[in-house]
Amino acid sequence: MDHLTSIRVFVRVVESGSFAKTADQLDMSRAMVTTHVAEIERKLGVRLINRTTRRLSVTEDGRAYYERCVRIPEDVDEAEAVLSRSRTVARGRLRVEMPIAFARH
Repeated sequence: MDHLTSIRVFVRVVESGSFAKTADQLDMSRAMVTTHVAEIERKLGVRLINRTTRRLSVTEDGRAYYERCVRIPEDVDEAEAVLSRSRTVARGRLRVEMPIAFARH
């Protein structure tokens, strides 16, 4: 499972306050959203979000993790944008071959 995607999902869940809203926003199943968050919790060995059938609440560890993770997707998006902009600008030497008579005109 892609860790960056899991971080993006976790951040959205905290911001929206709902697994269902996050699933709708990201166009994925609710089960997949739950799986992403559960995978992070398993990997870290801590509970990040307390879930009940009616609501969820972010744990203290979850809040601390969120504060650090919220910048990661933004930083990755910014880094990719910088690189894609640098590829769209032509750079370097351009060599053109043509007959001498054409070049004189």
